[in-house]
Amino acid sequence: GIVFIDLAIAQIAGLGVIAADALGMPEGGIAVQVAAVCAALLGALLLTWTERRAPEQQEALIGVMFILAACAGILMLSSNPHGGEHLKDLLVGQILWVNTTQLVWLAGVSALLLLAMWLGWVQRLGRFGFYGAFALAVTASVQLVGVYLVFSSLIIPALATRAYRGRNRHRIAYGIGALGYAIGLALSALFDLPSGAVIVWTLAVCALAGSTVLGSTVGRPK
Repeated sequence: GIVFIDLAIAQIAGLGVIAADALGMPEGGIAVQVAAVCAALLGALLLTWTERRAPEQQEALIGVMFILAACAGILMLSSNPHGGEHLKDLLVGQILWVNTTQLVWLAGVSALLLLAMWLGWVQRLGRFGFYGAFALAVTASVQLVGVYLVFSSLIIPALATRAYRGRNRHRIAYGIGALGYAIGLALSALFDLPSGAVIVWTLAVCALAGSTVLGSTVGRPK
C-alpha cells in the first residue's frame, strides 16, 4: 500500500523545498525544512481525507497528486536560471555531499518516529498517523538523496524479497539495498557519473540477482 504514496509524498515534500527557495529562504536552512515538512503533512492530510471520501479511487488520486506536485515544481522553477540544476538535485539528490549535521538530523527524526511507532502513538492516529509518519520520514530523506532514491530504496529491496518466506527476509532486503548503494557509489566515482542515477540502476541489478537466488529457495524448509 505504499508504492504510490511514497512517490507522491516525496514529490510534495520537494515542492515545499522549491516553494521555500522561490520565496528566497536560505538553502538548507530551518525555514526550508519547515516548508518541506508542512507541505508533506498537508499532503498526508489530503490523502487521509480522500481515502475516507473515495477509497476505491485512492490509488488514482495519489497518482494525480504526484503529477500535479511535479508540474507545480516545474512551473515554479521555470523562471529560475538555475531551475534545471535545482530540479536535478531534487530528483537524484546530492548523496556525495551529505554532511554530518544532515545525517544527525535524519537520525534524530528516524529515532523519534521509531519511538512513536513503538509506543503506539502512530497507530492511535489511525490512517493519518500512517500518512503523517510516512510524510515525516520521506521529507527527511528526500532532501538528502532525492525523490528517485527514496522511492527505489523503499520499493526495490522489498520487491526483490517478496517471494521469500524465510525469517531473515528483512535482513536480506537490507543487504541487497546496502550492496546496491555500495556498488553504485563505487561505479559513480570510477566513471564520474551522477551518483543517484547510478545507485538506482545498481539497486535494480542487485535486486534482480537477489530475487533469482531467492527464487530457488522458495518451497525449501525454512
